[in-house]
Amino acid sequence: MTKKFILLIMVALAALNITAQNEQDSFRAYLYSNEYNVYLRINFYDQDIEVPGQPLYGQLPGYLGKKNNPFCWVIVSCKVENEKNAEMQLINDYGSEDLTATLTRQNDSIYVLKQKSGSNIKVPNKGKWMKLPNTFELKRSRK
Repeated sequence: MTKKFILLIMVALAALNITAQNEQDSFRAYLYSNEYNVYLRINFYDQDIEVPGQPLYGQLPGYLGKKNNPFCWVIVSCKVENEKNAEMQLINDYGSEDLTATLTRQNDSIYVLKQKSGSNIKVPNKGKWMKLPNTFELKRSRK
C-alpha cells in the first residue's frame, strides 16, 4: 500500500514538472503552417536565434521564414505577457516594412499569429508576393 502511494506521488510530481516546463517553453519553438508554407522559429526568452545565411542580423528573438526561400520577416523585439500571449515587432528582410503582431498559444500544439498594426505580411510565392491573412494558425513541431 505504501509503495503504491509513493509511486502515485512520484507520478503526480513528474506531471507537474512537465506542465511547468511546457509553460516555460511556450515561446521557445519551431512553429509552421503547411497551408501557407511559412514557419516561425522563436526563442523569446534567450533571444539567441540566428537567421540562416544572414549573420548580419546577429542574435534575435526569432524570424518568420518561407519554406524553400531565403526571404524572412525578422522579429526585432518581443514581450512575453504570460505563458499564452506575446507581442512582437517584425520587419521584412529589406527593412522597408514593419508590423506589430501577437502570438497566442491556444494549447500545446496550436498557436495563432494575429497582425495588429503596420504593414501586411507578404511572402514570395511562385514568383509573386502572397499576402498572408491577418490571423492564421501555426502548429508546434516536436523537433
